[in-house]
This record gives sequence, structure tokens and C-alpha cells, in this order.
Amino acid sequence: MEERPFPAWSWSVEQCLKEYNVKLDKGLSSYEVEKQREKYGWNELAKEKGKPLWRLVLEQFDDMLVKILLVAAVISFILAYMHGGESEESGFEAYVEPFVILLILGLNAIVGVWQETNAEKALEALKEMQCESGKVLRDGFLVPDLPARELVPGDIVELQVGDKVPADMRIAALKTSTLRLEQSALTGEAMPVLKGTSPIFPEECELQAKENLVFAGTTVVNGSCVCIVVCTGMNTEIGRIQTQIHEASLEESDTPLKKKLDEFGSRLTTAIGLVCLIVWLINYKNFISWDMVDGWPANVRFSFEKCTYYFKIAVALAVAAIPEGLPAVITTSLALGTRKMAQKNAIVRKLPSVETLGCTTVICSDKTGTLTTNQMSVAEFFTLGGKTTTTCIFHVEGTTYDPKDGGIVDWTCYNMDPNLQVMAEICAVCNDAGIFCDGRLFRATGLPTEAALKVLVEKMGVPDAKMRNKIRDSQLVANYLIDRSTVKLDCCEWWSKRSKRLATLEFDRERKSMSIIVREPTGLNRLLVKGAVESLLESSTHVQLADGTLVPMDEPCRQLLLSRHSEMSSKGLRCLGLAYKDELGEFSDYYSEKHSAHKKLLDPTCYSSIERDLVFVGVVGIRDPPRDEVHKAIEDCEGAGIRVMVITGDNKSTAEAICREIKMFTDGEDLRGKSFTGKEFMALSPSQQIETLTKPGGKVFSRAEPRQKQEIVRMLKEMGEIVAMTGDGVNDAPALKLADIGIAMGITGTEVAKEASDMILADDNFSTIVSAVAEGRSIYNNMKAFIRYMISSNVGEVISIFLTAALGLPECMIPVQLLWVNLVTDGPPATALGFNPPDVAVMRKPPGRSDDALINSWVLFRYLIIGSYVGIATVGIFILWYTQASFLGINLVSDGHTLVEPSQLRNWGECSTWSNFSVAPYMVGGGHLITFSNPCEYFTIGKVKAMTLSLSVLVAIEMFNSLNALSEDSSLLTVPPWRNPWLLVAMLVSFGLHCFVLYIPFLAKMFGVVPLSLNEWFLVILLSIPVIFIDEILKFVGRSQRYRVKEKAA
Repeated sequence: MEERPFPAWSWSVEQCLKEYNVKLDKGLSSYEVEKQREKYGWNELAKEKGKPLWRLVLEQFDDMLVKILLVAAVISFILAYMHGGESEESGFEAYVEPFVILLILGLNAIVGVWQETNAEKALEALKEMQCESGKVLRDGFLVPDLPARELVPGDIVELQVGDKVPADMRIAALKTSTLRLEQSALTGEAMPVLKGTSPIFPEECELQAKENLVFAGTTVVNGSCVCIVVCTGMNTEIGRIQTQIHEASLEESDTPLKKKLDEFGSRLTTAIGLVCLIVWLINYKNFISWDMVDGWPANVRFSFEKCTYYFKIAVALAVAAIPEGLPAVITTSLALGTRKMAQKNAIVRKLPSVETLGCTTVICSDKTGTLTTNQMSVAEFFTLGGKTTTTCIFHVEGTTYDPKDGGIVDWTCYNMDPNLQVMAEICAVCNDAGIFCDGRLFRATGLPTEAALKVLVEKMGVPDAKMRNKIRDSQLVANYLIDRSTVKLDCCEWWSKRSKRLATLEFDRERKSMSIIVREPTGLNRLLVKGAVESLLESSTHVQLADGTLVPMDEPCRQLLLSRHSEMSSKGLRCLGLAYKDELGEFSDYYSEKHSAHKKLLDPTCYSSIERDLVFVGVVGIRDPPRDEVHKAIEDCEGAGIRVMVITGDNKSTAEAICREIKMFTDGEDLRGKSFTGKEFMALSPSQQIETLTKPGGKVFSRAEPRQKQEIVRMLKEMGEIVAMTGDGVNDAPALKLADIGIAMGITGTEVAKEASDMILADDNFSTIVSAVAEGRSIYNNMKAFIRYMISSNVGEVISIFLTAALGLPECMIPVQLLWVNLVTDGPPATALGFNPPDVAVMRKPPGRSDDALINSWVLFRYLIIGSYVGIATVGIFILWYTQASFLGINLVSDGHTLVEPSQLRNWGECSTWSNFSVAPYMVGGGHLITFSNPCEYFTIGKVKAMTLSLSVLVAIEMFNSLNALSEDSSLLTVPPWRNPWLLVAMLVSFGLHCFVLYIPFLAKMFGVVPLSLNEWFLVILLSIPVIFIDEILKFVGRSQRYRVKEKAA
């Protein structure tokens, strides 16, 4: 099964048949089929084994912050178990802390597992593209509907119009003069591809060049043929794409923010370890002591109880340092971001991609169906004027198959000269296409170029005034019909009824044209021809002027027509020549198959002689036009510092023309070093490839295969770029999966592309990406704001615990209180910061680099200053309550508690050795009296009021600090709090939650707090509000520094 298939495209049909020992009229025998199946297996895509659930769950705990919390929970659980019997706490209250920590980790793991199990649906969508059955020759008999799964290499398969190809096959014989396949989803080619039987050289050629192969999942749009199966299952091109999608899913990397948070987690681990070590070193005498005998320590005494107390401090430090509420706040913010994006037609499938989008530095875009509409339309046409030296050029607006989309510039039906009338007749009648409406999208049946010609005829109208009015009325009625799927082409119908079609001369590669014989209203027969301009000019002897007169085509006239054709081709237009002939000789009275000349119509070699001495009418320029909004979107990307690269499967000249049109390149710009085919780029050395991708400005890669698209995305990622990839086809899926963010088209996109993507554009509008990037940047900036806010709050908590331990004071806050602050009271303001209004200049700034620090040295310094103040304020109010009768005129002993000396507070552990130490009971809110059976309990049970004051100061400071986080640099005078009213609401909610804990007895007991009086609240606010003024001074210093740096640079 791993055997590499032979290069069937470069072998002759006879060699291919010999390779499989098969005859074209017999097919494989049943015995040979079994042999081949043993060797190659079934013709189906492999089912990838998913990760087992246990492994997915374990992976969710592979995170530094989670590991720290896990250790903290285990230690906390052990301590709760050990002290449960000794303390008066009920069982439940003792275990609140480890239970809450484990609950957070459990919820985090559930969310992570749920996201991962939803990830691998792209492979299922690929399977749906596979054909279910085929017409196969076996043992000399034709099996009309053999299940496609049973095909093996060497099988002989028949294909007809509308068939989906069941495997990769070599065309052995054409049953019609032409065969065309729609393979844009696989190769990115805008047009159906003309196929043949001749070998293709060289052996190493791109997918698009293999014109004698048909690929699994593509569709026959014209003709029929007999093929030899050469590749099945995972060896087909679609199978290779599945392998690439799977490989890309294994390579999925963390988002920029996740990387920064992981890096922060590693540093935090080191910091917690160092702080714990310093706390233990400062306090080692409290749990280990010894006597010195002859200069050596002896009688070493170790207090296990005191040692576990410092273990408790280590747990408190871990809980204080980690913003436990962060995962919930990030998820909430991203979910709200996805709702905002959905309103702008960007449907986000994976939450983290919202944030990734904000960091995007390169957008790699597919061309067909992404930058362009993937709907062919006529952009320009010309006919001769009143003389053979003048031409009339007409420009056509509209980019879709909708006949009402745009029109012909400066056009009225009344001025349809004889030349234009013949042109309309050829476009309408010499045509097998149709148009239907699929919901919001107009689609073509048959060849896209022919559908474009029919749309042109509808825009041209008809020369008959009476009929014109009738058509207008029927179109008005059509607007009110329930069935909108059928698109009535009234003008085309009028021409078709007027000129009855009698016979068709099929297109072939040699003459590069197709024609039909029609019966005109005059009763005479006429030949209508369309095809390659050069071929038609060679076959034409006359031209028709605007007034309908025929004149011989001289050399100056031929050169004029060729130069106009050349101008149109240089704009990336696919040009079709139109001609007719009235002098049909033996076909002048042709009426049906019974006519004596009919046998000539059965022989394609006679077609060239019939299509001689033509009258040349004009040229039509068709293209897959760029979307109207793309040019502005590209400009916006350039302004935002985002580079745009086009990676397409289409040919080089078309890709370059479209890139010039959307102003990615200027008209005269030299594209050397900027435009490559996939093969040319891969032939460069690695250093040249990196140099090419690093250079500023746009790039275009054409004729790119799925693997090459993926490789370019991989290189950009390795260079440190954050890559967004847009696409709509199966060939885009591997690159969509590998990119940091894959963006698929919602209307025209294949299911495979949608399932491989992170985001879907509901309106297929490229400019929606730019709106989504702006929204993503705003969300990313807001996320950084609330992450910094939460981290700055945690720095304050760590410093307060460190000061408590360093000064030898009783714990001023216990871990369960810190958990409450980090999870609940910090949560609403942090979430509200996600609603900060976007910066006006958000799309005029370059994207943040992926290696930019989440917290730079200046911001860290600011947080240390703010954190130091938080620590001083929370520990300070604790000390004030124990040691001072009043502070700034506020009476602190109105509750009747006993004051102690600062030295006693610092050495509270030695309380049992103090003589004559006594304390009085004191009153707390709700008329509850705090009493002590032992005076030393004043520093454990009695600290409940001091602890409540410390906790309240911490909550109040963090509320005021959230105002500082409104802007990283701007003063509250320039960005006032009411710019984000949600933050003010969130502050009230957090204060409300804190009051719940204080004033509801059950909660107060659980969290070890008591109600506060109005006087005490006044003290809390007085100590908390300076945090605003401190940060305002620091912001001012930061702004001044930056201003000086700018002045020096200038």
C-alpha cells in the first residue's frame, strides 16, 4: 500500500494498460481485482484514531499555573486533614479551600477537553466529497454502479457529464471531442480544465499540468471518457490532502497570549519558590532552634506545628500569586468577542482564534473565490466602428452571475447596431450554459464562460422595443414569485426562439472553437462561431462594420484587432472571438439528421473546412473578477502593518493581473522577486526563500499545490510571524489547518475548508477579515489590560503575605479569602475591562510582535510600586487595629478591643511566656461578642476584625486599581471611568458581593470575617484611594519618558 504510484501522466495509454495487464474493452478479472486489493487496500480515506479521553484530560493539567495550584490544593488538603481534629472548624469549612481550587481545575479541564473533541471534523467533510459509485468494466461486462470503495488500480471506468470522479485516473480514450472537468476546489483553477489523452512531460510537473489525469472528488462538466484507475484511497490527491490536514492538526501551536501566559507561569513558579524560601529563612528560628556547645549546634528542637504554619503561608503565597479567575475571565471575554464578530459576519469556530486574529502579521490569501468572486463575468467587449481602423470599446460592470448586478457603461438598447445584434445572438444561442439562484448566490450550470456570456446578453437587452417592455414587465413579476431558484433569462430566450438551433460543431483543441448552425427568421441558415481570437482571425476573410456592411479584412485591420486583443489579455482577461457565416454551401438548407450533409457533422475533422471564410464580429473579455471591497481591505492591511500574500493554484499571468487590479502591485511594477510559481519558489535555497518572505511588500505565489501552500505557511510561522490563511477550496484545507488562524469562505467555501478553519466569513467578504482583525486587536488589548490588572492585584497580595511573614505577624488573610478575591471580586471588573472601547487608531498601528513581553520592565516596576502599596495598606490596617487607638481622627477602639505593643504583635508566637498578659472581649457587628478562653487566642480567633479590615482594604484597592487599568498610559482625566460604564457596574457588583460575605452570618463564618461599622468603612476607603494617585504619577513619568525618547529620535 505504501508503494509509490508510477507517473501515469508521462506514460502512454498502452504503457499504463501494460503496467496493470489490462485491456480497455475487458477490464480486470475478479482474480486480478482481489490481488490488487491485497496490495492497495480499499478505495477509501483512512479513519484517524482520536486521542483517548484519559490522555485529553491529563493534557489539560500540563500547564505551569495549573501545576502550582494542584500542589497548593494537595498541601492545603493535607493540612486541613491534619488540623481538622484539633481545630473547632466543622469538616466542610476546613476543606473549602482545597475543594474550591480543585473545582476550578476541574472546570478548566472540562472546557479544554470539550474544545479538543470538536476539532477534527475536517477529515469527515473530506470523506463526503468522495464519489459513492462508478460505471466499471469487469470480466468484460459493464457494472453500472459498482461501489467506489471497491475500485482498485487497473480498473477501467467510464465517466459522463455530471459524474463525480471516484479515484485518480488516467484518461485512456475520449468518447466525445472534448472533456472538461471542474477541479477548482482541488487545484484553485478558476476555469473548468480541458482534458486529453496525450502523455505530459516532464515527469516532475505540477498538479494543474497533469491534463491527462482526472482526480477523485472533481466533477465532469462536459464530455465523456474511459479511464484507467491509477491511485486509490490515501494515494489519491484528496488522500494526500487528508494526510496534510492530519499532520497540520498535530502541529497546532499555542496562541500568542497562551505562550506569554505560560512564560509568565514559569517565572511565577520561580518567584513563588524564592519568596517561600526567603519567608522560611527569615522565620527559621520559629520552628527550629538549637544550643551551641563547643561552637557546634546541639539539642536541636523542631516544632512540626510551626513548620506546618509556614507550609500554610506557602499555600497562601501560591494562591495569592496565581490569578485563579483568569481562565474564566479570558473565556468570557473571548465568548463576548465572538458575539461581536458574528454581528460583523465573522463566525468564530474556536475561541482562542479571536485573540490570535488581533496579533496577525501576515494574511496569506487564496485568489479564486476569496479575492475574486469565482463567478466569471464579462468585463469588456469591442466591435469595429464605422471604419476598419476604429473600434468601439464597451466596459461592463458587475462581478457575479446575477444579471441585475451592474450593467454596460453608457449603454441603451436603442443603439444596438447590427454588429452588436449579431454579437448578442452568438452569445445567447451558441451557448449551453444556464444560471440558477442558490439562496443568496447565483450559480452557473455548464461552462462558467458561457454563463458569463448569457449574463452579458441580459445586460445588453433586445433591439425589439415591444419585446423590451414585455421583458421588463415579466422581470417585475418575477420579483414577487415564491420560487427564486430559477433565473429567467428573457433576452437569451428571445434570441433562441428567433434563431432556431439545428446542429452543433463541438469544441476541439485543434481549431479552438465551437459553432452552431441556426435557422434565421429570414428562413436562411447561418453559422454562429465563438473561440480563440487568433484562430478565428485566421479563419475570417471579412469584418462587419457598425452599420452592418461587410468589408474584406486587410492587414491593418487584422493588426488593430490583435493589438486590442493583446491589451485585453494583459489585463488578465480571457478573450473569446465571435464570428458568423451566411454562405454555408451544402449546409445552407440543412434541417435535421436526415440531410445528406449530416455525415460531415459526425466527423470532427470536417469542422475546420465548415468554419472557413468567416465574418469577424468582435471580442469579449471575460474574467473571474476581484471582489469590490478587496482593494480597500488591502490598503487597510498595509496601514495596520499586516503584509498580504496571495497563494493560488491559478496560472501566473492571471494571478499577477488580479494582484495589480487590487493594487497589491502598481501597474508598471517589476514583479521579479515578488511573483513565483510554487515550483519556482520551492526550487530556491532555504536562505533565498526566507529572504523572499522577509522582504516588505506583497508576494504572489501561483500554480501552488496544497503541499506548497502549507510549506509557505510553515516557513512564515517559523520566522515568528502570526499567519492568517484565507481559502475556500479543498486545496486550501491543509494550509488553513496549519495557519495560526484559518479563515474559510461561508457561501462559496467547501465543507472541507470550513471544517479545517478557525473562522468562517458568513458574507465571503474579504474586508470582513479586516473588521475582524480590528475587533481582534481591540479584544487582545483589552485582554492584556485585564490580565495586567489581575496580575497587579496578585502582586499586591503576594507582597502583603510576604510582609506578614517577614514581620512575624499573624496571618492577615487566609487562603480561602484570597481565593474569594481572585475568583469573585476581581472577576467582574476584569470581565468589564474586556468592554473597553477600541482605540481609534487601532488599525493604524503595527501588530504586536509575538516575542513582545506581556509585562515589560517598566510595567513590572509600576506593578511592584502599586503592589508594595497594596501590601503596606493591607498589613498596615491590620497593625493599626492591634496597636493604635485612632488614625487620622478615626476612633479604632469603639468596639472595646485591647491594644498591644508592636513588639508583642511581632512576637505573638511567644505569647504563652508573657506574664500578666490579658485581653478583654470585644463587640462585632450584629451584637456578637468575641471572647477568649486563653489570652493568646487574641492573635488567632481575635484577629477576625483586623483580618476583615485587611480583606476589605484589598478589595477596595483592587476596585480602584481597575480604574487605572482603563488605559495602560492615559490619565483618568483623558480616559474617564464613564468611557466604560460596564466597569462602574462591575465595581458595584464586586462591592456588593464583598458585603454579602461580610453581612450574611453563614458566609461570614465560612470566610472568617465579621461585619464592619461605618467608621471602619471610612478608614478602608481612606487607605485604598491613594492607589489611583500613585498610578497617575507613574503613568505621567512613563509618558514623559516616551516623549523624551521620541524627541531624541526626531
